[in-house]
Amino acid sequence: MVAGPVGELEHESRDHPVTAGSADLPAPNVSRAGRNLPAAIGVGVVLGGAVLLALLTVRHVFIGIVAIAVAVATWELVGALKRGAGIDVALWPVLIGGQAMVWLSWPLGRDGLLTGFVVTILACLLWRLRGGVEGYLRDASASIFTAAYVPLFAAFAAMLVVPADGAARVLCFMILVVSSDTGGYVAGVLFGKHPMAPVISPKKSWEGFCGSVVAGVVAGALTVHFMLGGEVWEGVLFGIAIVATATLGDLVESVIKRDLGVKDMGTLLPGHGGLMDRMDSLLPSAVVSWLLLRLFVPA
Repeated sequence: MVAGPVGELEHESRDHPVTAGSADLPAPNVSRAGRNLPAAIGVGVVLGGAVLLALLTVRHVFIGIVAIAVAVATWELVGALKRGAGIDVALWPVLIGGQAMVWLSWPLGRDGLLTGFVVTILACLLWRLRGGVEGYLRDASASIFTAAYVPLFAAFAAMLVVPADGAARVLCFMILVVSSDTGGYVAGVLFGKHPMAPVISPKKSWEGFCGSVVAGVVAGALTVHFMLGGEVWEGVLFGIAIVATATLGDLVESVIKRDLGVKDMGTLLPGHGGLMDRMDSLLPSAVVSWLLLRLFVPA
């Protein structure tokens, strides 16, 4: 699971306010979004290619890709919570429980996912008892949040691939997120003047959001109609919904980073930060994609 090579770059310049002209010259290969653009594009192409290869060959390999992404992203989020706020997440229960959620969602669907999540919560509560009273509520709450935010949401992406047309469903989901991010980036860079959430994400503009909506609606109408046989109006609604959830995911992770005082969740991906930094718009969008595509185009 990885967003487009440039789509989220507009959303990553959270430490730089919108200004008209700056005395500071950008570093070589660094875009207005504050990233090494060639490195970001290269990493995005490689990761996106791996996902596409899996979907076009043995589509269930995608579940393994999701499982690996969940483990890495969970590790990064736990580390950021520790570095930024001294929060001790129940790492092993969340890591093992996260894998259980993803893999149980394949044969058992929502029942398996819910069972894995509930057992993970119980394990987190029990695990944290070893640390005593001080900070118990803080650490237990953060553990449950981590289990819900990363593996629970990501498991819905794994469930997308299970039906016979699962590869097309996953492609619709990912194309929509990439289109939203890319449309927002291009419109934001070219026309962005009015900050959307200046305190949370200074570079995110209303013009960029409008670009996301246009790109998302077009991509939604085309993918749902031609790849899944759905109605055009269903694709339009799907596109609007994914733009909303992708934007929400960006803003939520921006808030988390600002609260923790960190720029990136990790350093794994050159030009991108950590894997968790690439999954912010994908995670909530996976949930809504599964729900809407199941409603619009029953398997």
